[in-house]
Amino acid sequence: MSVSITLKQTMARSSDAALNLIQHILIIAALLLVFAVINVFVDGSPSVGIRKFDLSALADLSTSADSPIEVSVVEPEVVVLSPRMQGALDYVTRRYRVSPESLVPVFETAQLIGKERRIDPLLIVAIIGIESRFNPFAQSSMGAQGLMQVIPRFHMDKVPEGTTGDRPLLDPVINIRVGVHVLQEAIRRSGGLVAGLQQYAGSSDTEGGYASKVLAEKERLEQAARRAAAPPV
Repeated sequence: MSVSITLKQTMARSSDAALNLIQHILIIAALLLVFAVINVFVDGSPSVGIRKFDLSALADLSTSADSPIEVSVVEPEVVVLSPRMQGALDYVTRRYRVSPESLVPVFETAQLIGKERRIDPLLIVAIIGIESRFNPFAQSSMGAQGLMQVIPRFHMDKVPEGTTGDRPLLDPVINIRVGVHVLQEAIRRSGGLVAGLQQYAGSSDTEGGYASKVLAEKERLEQAARRAAAPPV
């Protein structure tokens, strides 16, 4: 009689364990399906600030039904324009007659890359104003392209790895990143900002005409930023 009871208890425990395992498997399958759908929608959306989920933590769940489910959330870097950059943006909107909506990504990129490269972002903005008047599709007779008028045949080696497309320098973010890299190299080689700006433009002008234009525009941007920051009278 006791053997029969023990056998029943053993079978009951086995049945409970099997049901528990099946439940865990079903939960894992449902979670994988849900996160796969979420990932599809997130990857296909151009919206800024959407969180992307790292599903690598779910890869080994099948080995243990009791493993906790961990989902890593990767936050994209959010760039908030400084008051200085915001004041300069208002000035550029009026001077170049460009909508602020189209300028914000340019200023955000200039601020971010300027910080990375230790280049004043207003200097970057001044060069963009002189070179292309904030037209990301500008192209010169010499073949220079984009916001900072980068010449592809000289600087394609500076385009980030993994970049796709036939004309990556027409992408404003890539163009600014490459242009700042070129500027930094020019300053380092020439030993100073004025000479570096002249070299950036490929100018043989010994009077520094190009550098003077850029620095004058930068000063106007600085003045606009100071006016915007000043308390109302």
